[in-house]
Amino acid sequence: MKARGYLRAAVACGFAVMVAGCGLAEAPLIDPAGPQALAERNLLFTALALMMLVVIPVFAMTFFFILRYRASNRTARYEPDWSYSGLVDTIIWIVPALIVISLGVLLWNATHRLDPYKQLHTKEEALEVQVVAQDWKWLFIYPEQGVASVNELAFPSDRPLSLRITSDTVMNSFHIPALAGQIYAMAGMQTRLNLLADAPGTFTGRNVQYSGDGFSGQHFKAIAQTGEDFQDWVEQARQASDSLDADSYKALAKPSSNHPVTYYADVKANLFQDIISKYAPRPGPPSAQASVTPESAVESRNAR
Repeated sequence: MKARGYLRAAVACGFAVMVAGCGLAEAPLIDPAGPQALAERNLLFTALALMMLVVIPVFAMTFFFILRYRASNRTARYEPDWSYSGLVDTIIWIVPALIVISLGVLLWNATHRLDPYKQLHTKEEALEVQVVAQDWKWLFIYPEQGVASVNELAFPSDRPLSLRITSDTVMNSFHIPALAGQIYAMAGMQTRLNLLADAPGTFTGRNVQYSGDGFSGQHFKAIAQTGEDFQDWVEQARQASDSLDADSYKALAKPSSNHPVTYYADVKANLFQDIISKYAPRPGPPSAQASVTPESAVESRNAR
């Protein structure tokens, strides 16, 4: 009866592992939709395989020692005076050292190869989109098309996407798991992210840096489309009744949770640069400078 109970437990654990595996196959980090995310996944798998060269032998030897040197095994070699083996000591130190060196070389090369600032070289010129993190939503400005959207990022799947990212509040972290790794959005600064979608599809993007009360609802849809569908999307945005000028942007920047998708038919010139510049020190004597900082933005938000 006891053995039967162990068998049932083993079968249950095996079934749980299989079910968990099915779920992982559908995860964007494991099933990427773009070349950057695919390279990052392969890097993760390669690093994991290298580390398994240490982990697997450790578990294997643990079970071997338990089995061989159990109290009931009278045939195991008994050496009470044994204290040191140069061969064992060499293996214990050399093998992990080689793995650490291999991981270091691998990650060094991959870090430069997968630099998010590096432009993707394709036949198509990259589409530039300016991204602004707010409380608690994402604003996407299309300078070439002269439109903007909130919580919806549309782009052609056959064309690289070049994102310029900043924040008009506390630090956020921009992430589309199926397409590329995360990168921070910081007030008064600009970061970049270049990505490409293999085929049309809809992917989830979000802020993965906790930023306050509305953090859980700060996500958006990244929609990779055909060239024709993207042009239709741009025309739809141009038919919107709202324009994004200084006053409407000020209203938009106020904290709001679960903000609906919104389109703007026209955008104030140099709005993205103005958002960055508002956190720069004001001209004047050092003692009289009144600069706006992310901390003051937090205080202002809390006051509202």
